[in-house]
This record gives sequence, C-alpha cells and structure tokens, in this order.
Amino acid sequence: MRKSIALLVTLSTVGLSACVGPDTKLERAVVGAAIGCAAGEVLVDGRCAEGAIIGAGVGVVTR
Repeated sequence: MRKSIALLVTLSTVGLSACVGPDTKLERAVVGAAIGCAAGEVLVDGRCAEGAIIGAGVGVVTR
C-alpha cells in the first residue's frame, strides 16, 4: 500500500511540475495543497489536512 501511495505522489508531482506554470496564486495554492496532502498521507500517516495547509501556503509564497 505504501509503495502505491509513494508512486502516486511521485507521478503527481512530476506531472504537475511538467506544466508551464500556474498563472494565479489560487492555482498555485491548489497544486501545493494537492501535493502537500499526498505527502502528508505518505510521510506522516494520515496527516492530509496539515500537509494541504502547508502545501497551499508554500504554493502561494513561492514563484
């Protein structure tokens, strides 16, 4: 189960990073939240909400 989740996280991260780049802060927040949620599920066993919040914040701040 962990291998399939790790593979899903890897593929989604690579797929999303292949995009030219989100145009708005909202799009960057959504992408960051999705990646953060997946990472929180895998790395901290069921911490999707916390990972999504942190990922959304990082997505908005970075560029």
